[in-house]
Amino acid sequence: MTEIRQILSSIKFQLKQQGKTYKDVALTLDLSEASIKRLLSTEHGANMSIERLAQLSQFLGFSLMEITQEANASNARIHTLSVAQEKELVSDTKLLLVAVCALNHWKFEEILQVYQFSEAECLSKLLRLDKLRLISLLPNNRIRLNIARDFDWLAHGPIRLYFQETGMTDFLDSRFQQGHESMHFIHGMLTDAALEKFHAELRLLRQKFADLHTDSLASPLKKRRGTAALFAMREWEPASFTALRRKT
Repeated sequence: MTEIRQILSSIKFQLKQQGKTYKDVALTLDLSEASIKRLLSTEHGANMSIERLAQLSQFLGFSLMEITQEANASNARIHTLSVAQEKELVSDTKLLLVAVCALNHWKFEEILQVYQFSEAECLSKLLRLDKLRLISLLPNNRIRLNIARDFDWLAHGPIRLYFQETGMTDFLDSRFQQGHESMHFIHGMLTDAALEKFHAELRLLRQKFADLHTDSLASPLKKRRGTAALFAMREWEPASFTALRRKT
């Protein structure tokens, strides 16, 4: 991908993340919506002037240098943390909380509004996350994520273990009957081929959840709710049934 394409990609990503439309850009730059679509297309965007790029960057709250750095950083985004980095996160509940907020695209001011942090304390946590390379802390305490779109916690790492040990009981402590809560427990006997097909469907469902999360970023924080979904599958029968099996 050429540099200009990277910049255009970053601009379009920021538009979506900030909930701004091509119409909003058109009104600000005094152009038609069709002109903005053309400007941000790969074909026509390659000929965009520096002045126009600067205007688009300013509209998004970035300098041209910052949006260029954002574009260049997209190729170096991290896919996982190390075991040591995950251990550092779980060793400090407040650090982990700020990390989760950042990963969910909260702004510095929003963290302060919702949680009991002083500005200095929240800033110190963000600086530690910057040192871990999970984020980059920009001027005016703006937060830029340094993670790839397929970022995930280590399969058997400290973060997953932490939530298994401390969060699972709390998560399951519900009747799953209120509002958008639901639980579906199913049991059957499947062939290996059927199991593989079902695993594929679960992967698609997980991706759909991630896509909906991204789409929701356009809405203000007060309209978004922290939502968790648990997908778990293994070969299993109740222990009381297993105890009745014939010995082989």
